[in-house]
Amino acid sequence: MKSTFTSSHLIRLSLAVACISASVISLALSNSAAAAGVALGATRVIYPQDAKQASINVTNSDPHDAFLVQSWVSDDKGNKVSTFVVTPPLFVLKPGKVNILRMIYSGPALPDDRESVFYLNNKAIPSLDKSTPAGNSLQIATQSVIKIFVRPSHLTVKPADAAAMLRCRGEGPNLTVFNPSPYFVTLVNITVAGKKQPNMMVPPKGSQTIKAAGAVAYQTLNDFGAVTPVLTCKA
Repeated sequence: MKSTFTSSHLIRLSLAVACISASVISLALSNSAAAAGVALGATRVIYPQDAKQASINVTNSDPHDAFLVQSWVSDDKGNKVSTFVVTPPLFVLKPGKVNILRMIYSGPALPDDRESVFYLNNKAIPSLDKSTPAGNSLQIATQSVIKIFVRPSHLTVKPADAAAMLRCRGEGPNLTVFNPSPYFVTLVNITVAGKKQPNMMVPPKGSQTIKAAGAVAYQTLNDFGAVTPVLTCKA
């Protein structure tokens, strides 16, 4: 049976958005770009630092159910930040429809020699079935999280060249990956001495250290979320 939102349902769902993290039973989180019929239009957002805003589509591919969608921006520790405004922050996405999220940075100046990273959170709560008595339904909220890279416009290094700029150095049982580029580099399909390693993101002009030793091969994700060719990490 087709389910819809009424005013009372919206009130109940709005309250659920505020308190849903307190209930383990009523919340299922998924760190992917698509969730339960609601999907973001990309796996990452490139926000030009001199731009007034950036945008991304949100699509409800479910032909029957509407969703209440809440969006916000957090830092790398998961804390909601007030320096990024997302509009609309809360809306109903009807079956088969698309809405546009606009992100506006309104905080202090960010570094102009490297990227900065934030995280776009998109939570979707399904509509309530009118035929289900109140109190007898279980709401499952799903959440997608993707990266927002705020990128200065005058960087001289091209984004596509950053992956090959990585350097690796072994120190006993540890391996340090250095990133001299001004971009965040996300490494996937990493192997050290032929052994698979967890994916990781190396910050611009920074490094990451893992417990491994040996020759390093890796791939990266480009601006479109696609996997790049295999590279070997030079010393």
